[in-house]
Amino acid sequence: MTQTDRNALLVELKRRAWAIRHKALRMGAVQKQGYIGQALGVADVLAVSYFHALNMKPEDPEWEGRDRYLLSIGHYAIALYSALIEKGVLPEYELETYGTDDSRLPMSGMASYTPGMEITGGSLGQGLGIGVGMALGLKRKSSESFVYNLMSDGELGEGSTWEAAMSAAHHKLDNLICIVDFNDQQADGASTRMLSSEPVDAKFEAFGWYAQRVDGNDMDALLTAFDNARGYEGHKPRAIICDTLMCKGVPFLEAREITHFVRVDEDEWDKALAVLEEDKPV
Repeated sequence: MTQTDRNALLVELKRRAWAIRHKALRMGAVQKQGYIGQALGVADVLAVSYFHALNMKPEDPEWEGRDRYLLSIGHYAIALYSALIEKGVLPEYELETYGTDDSRLPMSGMASYTPGMEITGGSLGQGLGIGVGMALGLKRKSSESFVYNLMSDGELGEGSTWEAAMSAAHHKLDNLICIVDFNDQQADGASTRMLSSEPVDAKFEAFGWYAQRVDGNDMDALLTAFDNARGYEGHKPRAIICDTLMCKGVPFLEAREITHFVRVDEDEWDKALAVLEEDKPV
């Protein structure tokens, strides 16, 4: 890729990340609630995932040759819905149904309801183990597809995560990429104070993984990391630890002391959208 092409791609990815944030805020405004802090923080990661890294057909979300993208953290569903709508997997009008009865967009991700939602998330620490199974299955089929597992830093405190990490290395699953959204927030406080998993990248390396750690809100760094992970020639699973800022893009929400389930007053949804629109990429 030439530098000119890379610069053009970065501009496009920043536009997509902005659109994902905007759609997430619009969905949150429907119910006046939702895990909007996580959606705003992980939007850059999702933009690189869906508009650069993944091999998929939006019109055929069950295409056998697709890369699988697992959302281990079910409460991040609002973020993934935004990416799926932006990608064209889901129609934009469904955004207005978020969290309502009979909607295909429930507040926690459900594979049985939503096209493009590969697994039902919820109980944390399950996604990576499922990803190991999928990656093994694809290997048996001689498939060239990759499995991406998006998980949270809180899930690093689950024993099942490290059992899966050990299994992935044992089976040399070079078709498995684990993305860790490290925002250092969970329900009870900072994840590094609840049960520190640091140094995360060194731990994955000790378990036999190829690991990178980047600023998860730096599009250029993310693009490099995703390309490195996919292009790595060793027979190892790959991890990308992404340090992100909760509520990224809306400064008055970024400044809140508690951002895991950030409080947004009824009149602040429109204010947040207005702040975001002021910073819309050209």
